[in-house]
Amino acid sequence: MSNVPNRRFSLFLLLLTLVSFSQLSRAALVENIEQFNKAAASVSPGDEIVLANGTWNDVELVLKGKGQADNPITLKAQTPGKVIITGQSNLAFSGEYIVISGLVFKDGSTPTGEVISFRTSNDDVANHSRVTNTVIDNFSTDLRQMSDLWVAMYGKHNRFDHNSLVNKRNRGVTLAVRMNSEASRKNQHVIEYNYFGPRQILGANGGETLRIGTSHFSREYSNTTAQFNYFDRTNGEHEIISNKSSGNSLINNVFFETQGTLTMRHGHFTTVEGNYFLGNRKPNTGGIRIINESQSVSNNYMYGLTGKRLRGALVIMNGVPNSPPNRYDPVIDSAMNNNIVIDSDHIELGAGADAERSAPPTTSEFKGNIILGKTNLEPFTLYDDMSGINFEGNYLNEEASTPIKSGFASTTYSVTTNQYGLKSPDKALLDKISFGEVKLPVTKEEVGARFYPKNEATIAFQSGKNIPVKAGTDTLIDALATSQPGDVLVLENGGEYLLTKFAEVHHPITILAEEGEKPILRSQKPNFINIENGGALEVENLWFDGAESPDYKGNTIISTSSYSMNINYNLAVRNVKVTDLDVNGYFYFFKANPGTFADSIEVVDSEFSNITGAILQLNREVDDLGVYSVENLLISGNTFTDVKEEVVTVYRGGTDESTFGPMVTVKDNTLTNVGKGSTHRSGASMYFHGVQKLNISDTNWNDSAPLELFLTNGGPITVIEDVEMKNSGKIRANKDQYESSNVTYD
Repeated sequence: MSNVPNRRFSLFLLLLTLVSFSQLSRAALVENIEQFNKAAASVSPGDEIVLANGTWNDVELVLKGKGQADNPITLKAQTPGKVIITGQSNLAFSGEYIVISGLVFKDGSTPTGEVISFRTSNDDVANHSRVTNTVIDNFSTDLRQMSDLWVAMYGKHNRFDHNSLVNKRNRGVTLAVRMNSEASRKNQHVIEYNYFGPRQILGANGGETLRIGTSHFSREYSNTTAQFNYFDRTNGEHEIISNKSSGNSLINNVFFETQGTLTMRHGHFTTVEGNYFLGNRKPNTGGIRIINESQSVSNNYMYGLTGKRLRGALVIMNGVPNSPPNRYDPVIDSAMNNNIVIDSDHIELGAGADAERSAPPTTSEFKGNIILGKTNLEPFTLYDDMSGINFEGNYLNEEASTPIKSGFASTTYSVTTNQYGLKSPDKALLDKISFGEVKLPVTKEEVGARFYPKNEATIAFQSGKNIPVKAGTDTLIDALATSQPGDVLVLENGGEYLLTKFAEVHHPITILAEEGEKPILRSQKPNFINIENGGALEVENLWFDGAESPDYKGNTIISTSSYSMNINYNLAVRNVKVTDLDVNGYFYFFKANPGTFADSIEVVDSEFSNITGAILQLNREVDDLGVYSVENLLISGNTFTDVKEEVVTVYRGGTDESTFGPMVTVKDNTLTNVGKGSTHRSGASMYFHGVQKLNISDTNWNDSAPLELFLTNGGPITVIEDVEMKNSGKIRANKDQYESSNVTYD
């Protein structure tokens, strides 16, 4: 009898071992694509495919299977964050109850149109499945205008949570909910606790971060919920979230310094509630835009938003009567209630009103909103008759005014920083609209893949070492080749530098001389310096001279790559001298090639003389699709003498409204004998086509060609003031829709 307990214990151990072995045998560790394909060929509920730690290059992972709610099929990393998928790679899965976790897609691109796809064919979609704790970082094709989706959600009842999507650099939506079959409609997807990290300005349409549906299916119901996500400087275009279907809930998300808006572009019955927009006075930061019927916008918080017109803090648009699905349905039966707007500049009502968008909002309401601000004391702009909106119980600080006759009570501007670091009205005022506590619904630390840091990708100029460069032949070339991002190459005052090869810039670099006599740079190549993908350039106190340049049509001092660049660059030119670019009739200072984009270009305190081409040629994007070459351009404190073409030509064609720029400032310059070359086609000294924000001030024209403007759509703002034009003709413009003051002609 004494052996019975021991036998029972031994039997228990045997059963435990068998169970453990059974569980272990269902977790297949695979080390290459062949092993993965074999494991994926026959998966059952409870099976796990574990990708071995390491780099997986050029792999297309396809998984089909049917798990169970309490026994899913799992594809995961051996160690979360230690499986790096790169090269030409992607992942597609379909079936039921599949879980994907712990993977990192980095520094590659998809060979198809999607990086992670919730389907394996048009007919085979994923349902009741989940992607979690996964990363896509810089997984972009080299061609910035080539479109792809990073995540495409199909099927029904899927969840995408706690993932990090960072640094998308080419055209295409970061995450798209697709509805192009009945199997993917009324889907009930949940998108939550994700980190949508910085996305650079695309300079074209197609840079949305989250899109739910498309215009073709916009009147179908998606019933998707996007909640507790953090959008961090996702600046691809002005629709950060593009809602293009019906029945969606966009709630409790945070938008940090995002240049754009949460836009109800298509579809009806959208709920937008509890979102926080922290603009911090950054340019073009926006809030919420209502289009279509039965939209509900309530209990949202906006601080420090500067966007205007379609990009305001709160925007209600005009619509198109009897609109087709791809245009603008009028706003009907919609509400914008109980929101807080602090130190934000613009609330736009009837925005976009024109001959086509002629239907103002009807049977809608604007109630219980608190609007406190001192940055713009006239925050409301009405573009049409707003009698179709019922205004009631709103609060506006007493210094401010509104053209709306009723529905607003004056209150003191009493705003303090609360315990959570947020600007908040007094509690008594909050209680009047039952807003509750001003507190972020989710923090940056609470979202995204747990193992993946949220580091800054941008490297600042002059953040590296100072490296002296001796005068001589190709010494600058050699220094560039060994430099590191952020380094400063310091040239000798008065030294002579000859380039016999192209000087290529592959990372942020500064080339300068200390205060004193400028070193002189000459080149025997058609281009002095080429900014390549990943490069950015700052030059200061240098002298560029064309005496050694070959007789080559189209020479340039600085040029962007002749290939597409999917990383935006910056160019700063300060206190330089440029002389005798005259070996032939077309010698330029700077040329931006197609497929490249500058976040900023500045030319300040410099002098240019005897140049046969243009100073800044920013007109190579000519497809008239709203694509352009530079977001912010500053030309300040310069002299331009004997320049046969333009000082600057900027081109943004087409009628697309998805972008903000270009934004151009020209101030305190002198132009003498500019733009009058015999082969100069535009006949202008400066030519601006489609610029969205242009300010020209304190600048003198002498014996030069006229300034020419071509104003297009998007509500461009053009201001010209305190300029003098002697023997230079009058401003030429296709429309008179610009402001001018103190402009004198002689």
